[in-house]
Amino acid sequence: MSGKFNVLLREIPSMEKVLSDERCLRYGDLVERDVMKEICSSLLDGLRKAILSGELDSFRRDDFFVLLDESMDIYKRSSLRSVVNATGVVVHTNLGRSCLAEEAVDAVNQVARGYSTLEYDLKAGERGQRNSHVESLLCRVTGGEAAVVVNNNAGAVLLCLAALSSGRSAVVSRGELVEIGGSFRIPDIMTFSGTKLVEVGTTNRTHLKDYAGAIGDDTAMIMKVHPSNFKIVGFHKEVPREELAALAQEREVIFMEDLGSGVLADLSGSGLEGEITVRECLESGVDLVTFSGDKLLGGPQIGGIVGKRDLIERIRTYPLLRALRCDKMTLAAMEATLRLYLKGSSSKIPTVAMLTISSEDLKGRCENLACKLRSVMPDGSIDVVEVADAVGGGAYPGRDLPGWAVSLRVGSLSAGSLQEALRKRETPIVAGARDGALMIHGRTLLKGDDERVFDALSSIVKEDFI
Repeated sequence: MSGKFNVLLREIPSMEKVLSDERCLRYGDLVERDVMKEICSSLLDGLRKAILSGELDSFRRDDFFVLLDESMDIYKRSSLRSVVNATGVVVHTNLGRSCLAEEAVDAVNQVARGYSTLEYDLKAGERGQRNSHVESLLCRVTGGEAAVVVNNNAGAVLLCLAALSSGRSAVVSRGELVEIGGSFRIPDIMTFSGTKLVEVGTTNRTHLKDYAGAIGDDTAMIMKVHPSNFKIVGFHKEVPREELAALAQEREVIFMEDLGSGVLADLSGSGLEGEITVRECLESGVDLVTFSGDKLLGGPQIGGIVGKRDLIERIRTYPLLRALRCDKMTLAAMEATLRLYLKGSSSKIPTVAMLTISSEDLKGRCENLACKLRSVMPDGSIDVVEVADAVGGGAYPGRDLPGWAVSLRVGSLSAGSLQEALRKRETPIVAGARDGALMIHGRTLLKGDDERVFDALSSIVKEDFI
């Protein structure tokens, strides 16, 4: 071993000295001693290997504690943190999709703090069914005969296929064989469920005769899939639900639709036409509808399944359901959210409120924030500008929401550097940029977010110019 290696290895502190050093002891309130010993041992071993392999050609004893500080970042605060969404994307998948209404948050807190009636029937004094907490509410809101909920919509689709068409075939239009985020592909899910995929039509045009010609003795269902994240325009044709429902009834097969977005309220009054509601699907003759709870519905992550009672009973007794079931906090949030719809108070649901806010109110919110920012940044270029917001979550693809934002330019600070600085705040702020300016979209700011953005930007600019 060369002398250089020996010199570097001697600089590596012993475990005893590391654990007794005050720079290590200060983390005593974050992890217990045995855990700290494992962390330090791993770092020391890594240093020795790096030196012996020639990857590390210089090292001082104090460098170890720099590495230790970096390694302890994960223990200093939660990785899953609240953020301010200033992007204008309402159902932002990367930022947790829908925000819960206060009533839903209160319901979660209540059941999370102690025991609950998750699977207990108080009237009978015996075991109950967790699905019962939301089933009747879902049926009332959607018009379904019966309902089941699971942990997300992908799980709902998988469960329906496995329970109702495993070993048989399902007919799907080629234009609906979608792939959405996370490589969720309809053909793959069908294969995994044991269902044989029968493709009909072409990418842009499918006719009723295509479906009719594909139905055979082993056909279990006709399946329709929501075109999430994309839209076909131009020379395009799809078969109306009513016609598919009549064909399915005539051939005695199931008609199932993966609606995806989970719209319960009619949003056409806010200029958002084109997304059919769950109720409208069922009224058009669809036997079974699956949808997400955390998209346009505005609730927790959940997969809803509503429709004909006999089909729901087959799904309810299928063994896979247990692996996909929801926990008590999700059910509490969903129940509270559905009650808001039934009371006619859907405007209390943040997602619905963001989608339906008037242009005047949105502009006023941005003007108030801009006015406050100008008071502390007199030399900055701060304007309220029109922007294109987005629904997000795969809904209304290709359609912008007319919005307003605060456009900010300050001295030599670039939009990118401001974005990075905002992400490093105690409560991170995720903002947009356009034409070299920072863009704070007003649509997705929740109560108190205006103050957080103001405080953060004031502090960042002050630090930069001091």
